[in-house]
Amino acid sequence: MLTYLFTAVFAYGTAVHLVQLVGGGSDPYPGVPVVVAWFFVALVVLDPLAAVLIARRRRIGLVLGAAILLVDAAANAVVNYPPHDPTDGMTAGRVGQAVVTVLAVLLVCTAPRLWRWYR
Repeated sequence: MLTYLFTAVFAYGTAVHLVQLVGGGSDPYPGVPVVVAWFFVALVVLDPLAAVLIARRRRIGLVLGAAILLVDAAANAVVNYPPHDPTDGMTAGRVGQAVVTVLAVLLVCTAPRLWRWYR
C-alpha cells in the first residue's frame, strides 16, 4: 500500500513540476532563489526516478525519496513564508508545503518498515 502511495506521490510531483516548467517559459519560477529554482527544475528528473525505484522496491528509492521530500519541504518553506512571501494567513503554497512536509515525515517514519521488503 505505501509503495503505491509513494509511487503515486512522485508521479504526481513529476507532473506538477513538468507543467510548471513547460508553462513558465524561460523563467518558470520568477522571484524564487536560484538554488531553489534549480532544485524545482531537477525534480522533473528526480521525481520520476524516485517513483520508478520505489515501484521496483529498491532501497535506494526510499533514500532518494526521503531526501527529495525533505529538501522539497524546506524549499517550499523558503518560497511560501516571509520574507520571500509576506502574505498573511493560509495560501495554496503553504498548504502544499504542509502536505509535502507530512509526506516527508511519513516516508522517513515508514522507511525502516519498508526497508525489510525492498532489495
